[in-house]
Amino acid sequence: MHEILRTNDPVLLSFAESLMKDAGIQCLIADQSMSILEGSLGLLPRRFLVASDRIMLARRILSDAGLADELRSDKT
Repeated sequence: MHEILRTNDPVLLSFAESLMKDAGIQCLIADQSMSILEGSLGLLPRRFLVASDRIMLARRILSDAGLADELRSDKT
């Protein structure tokens, strides 16, 4: 799994997850439990991970959906 997005926005995460499921791309939202434990203060963002073999397709889908500015750099 490879991180392509990091955010505290639950709507953004849900939208990204929906796009990946529609495309048949395995994804995972990491650090959800830690965000809940810290009291939803927004200190610990959640990481959006996709299957390593589908990174480029996932990035293209999210970019086409208007989320290009939210994507993590390819170098991370």
